[in-house]
Order: sequence, then structure tokens, then C-alpha cells
Amino acid sequence: MTNDEPVLRTGDADKELEELLGERLDEFNSAATGVDEETDFSVRVTDRNGETIGGLTGWTWGELGGIELLWVHEDHRHAGWGTRLLRAAEAEARRRGCTRMTLSTYSFQAPEFYARHGYREAGRLPGVPGGHEDVYFFKDLSG
Repeated sequence: MTNDEPVLRTGDADKELEELLGERLDEFNSAATGVDEETDFSVRVTDRNGETIGGLTGWTWGELGGIELLWVHEDHRHAGWGTRLLRAAEAEARRRGCTRMTLSTYSFQAPEFYARHGYREAGRLPGVPGGHEDVYFFKDLSG
């Protein structure tokens, strides 16, 4: 092997590599679609002491919005916070010009929750530990 041969390395998480790949893929995606990179957003709910009891992270890219993470502390579940977080995210996506929303959830998490809120199942991928599936959802926000 010569000194100018490429080297393949496998290791732990690499934040520098993650940032580089994100930048390069954003450039590629922007060139392919004519739409600039995605923009992140968040929605947070706190108690009177300022402690986070729930939150949602998401993104928008052109007319598409996505939900990355949604969580509500178990002491506050079934009190409507998940619905409020989801509605706030959809409102933010609409404000940014989105007409569609996408997300995935595991079969043991919240597929019924999203279906109740107008999300339609778009597909399932088996292979999640414990015999579960990754469930993909889509919602039209234009109506």
C-alpha cells in the first residue's frame, strides 16, 4: 500500500464527520431540488418551575415539514400535551409554507396517536428490536 491510498476507518460517533456530511448533503440536495437546506424548529412545554415536561423537534424543507422527536413526561401524559405540541408544530410548518408533514414512530410508541390526528400510514419497516416496526406517517396540511 502506498501513502496516498485512501484509508477506511470505523469508530465511535464523529461530530466533525456528521457536520461535514450534513453540509455536503445539503449542498447536493439544494442543487437537485432548487430548495435551500432544511431549517430546524422546536416546541417546548415547561411547568411553573421551568422544568421541561414535554417537547418536540422538527424541520422544514421547502413545502415539507418533519417531526424528529416528540416526548411528554409520563406524569403529564394523557393531559393533551402531545396534541398541543403536535398542533403547534403543524402551525409552525404551515407558517413556513409547508403543505405536508412526515414522521416516523416505532410500533410500540405512538402510531395510534398520529393516526387520530390525521396522519396516514405510508409504510412499515420490520427489524426494530423486540419484534417491533418503524412506522412512517404522512399528513396533508393544505386542507
